[in-house]
Amino acid sequence: MQPRKATPAIAVQEMTPLVKKLVARIDALLEALQGANEEIQQMRDEIAVLKGEKAKPKFKSSKMDQNTDKNKDQDGGEDEDTSPADADKVKRAGSAKRSKTADLQIHEECVIAPPTPVPADARFKGYRDFVVQGLVIKAHNTRYRLESWVTSEGHWLTGQLPASVQGHHFDAQLRSYILHQHNHCHVTQPLLLEQLRQWDIDISAGQIDALLSADKALFHAEKDAILVAGLDSSRAITVDDSGARHQGKNGYVLHIGNDLFGWFGSTDSKSRVNFLEQLHAGTITTQVNEAALAYMQEQGLSAAIREQLGQTLDTSRTVKSWQEHLASLKITDARHVRIATEGALLGSLLDKGFNPELAIVSDGAGQFAIGLHALCWIHAERLIHKLIPINDAQRQA
Repeated sequence: MQPRKATPAIAVQEMTPLVKKLVARIDALLEALQGANEEIQQMRDEIAVLKGEKAKPKFKSSKMDQNTDKNKDQDGGEDEDTSPADADKVKRAGSAKRSKTADLQIHEECVIAPPTPVPADARFKGYRDFVVQGLVIKAHNTRYRLESWVTSEGHWLTGQLPASVQGHHFDAQLRSYILHQHNHCHVTQPLLLEQLRQWDIDISAGQIDALLSADKALFHAEKDAILVAGLDSSRAITVDDSGARHQGKNGYVLHIGNDLFGWFGSTDSKSRVNFLEQLHAGTITTQVNEAALAYMQEQGLSAAIREQLGQTLDTSRTVKSWQEHLASLKITDARHVRIATEGALLGSLLDKGFNPELAIVSDGAGQFAIGLHALCWIHAERLIHKLIPINDAQRQA
């Protein structure tokens, strides 16, 4: 609600009875005009909503001046009653911060004596510490000399490389630096190559590419473990997928997470089958059980096909074996294959311990509407705004 404009100040000697009546009349007219303007704007907003448009946004007045005055009072800022001596005692903003060097790990200590000779009768009073942070960037090459021995029986005994460098000519720290720079800091491979060569690292463009793309099984296993742990410890997850380029082709990126964890996966479809496969977090299996058959019935799969599939209950199959099983049963219709596959994936997922009470919160996309499903508050709120109020109580709600 906009504040009503005040009438101009009038000197006391000019406030005749006629002027007082006119001022009162002006105040009444201004109040009536403000009420009419607000009613007109409300009607315009309702018309805009009925036409599918957005109402006029409401801008709140700035509170910067209020906060400034409030902080000034709380912090003991200078005012007309503050003396210059007291003003000098007022601490600057942000002076009550933590010590920046108290918790730092010290890698090297240097003891520095006074530049002038210390008198014989002087007493040692300890040290005054001054911490300086630095960064050491230089090449560090290690030559491992593996001892080789031969016994009298002719057996060879040879030293073994540390596990962190077996099969690598670049140590774990250098490999992790390359991964971090490229994936986290978005440094391109040509810039990485130029930087490393400036630091006297003998590496080629092909070796950088191999370090970034090869032997990532451990990373994928760790990523799958994050999803498993997140699903096991959560009561609700948010899910969404979006178009993304992957390996030079159009694909999709799927996100699963909440305030405890975040997981992303690159996929080639946005189907429910794909979503269920990603929830398996690793080895994807199918299984026809009671939960799978109940899902198939809910999706309208015929009783005859359900009876065929139910003949091999609780049999775990890989995706390839499942496809061969469907073909052997002459189940080839696209809709039948899709529903049967979704049910088998869900059945196997529940058999692995997936929580059936886990709330899946999404934007309402059909591929996520399984189990206990809910809309996120942003998309749920959009439906509320589409309601047309028909009385005063609904307009004020």
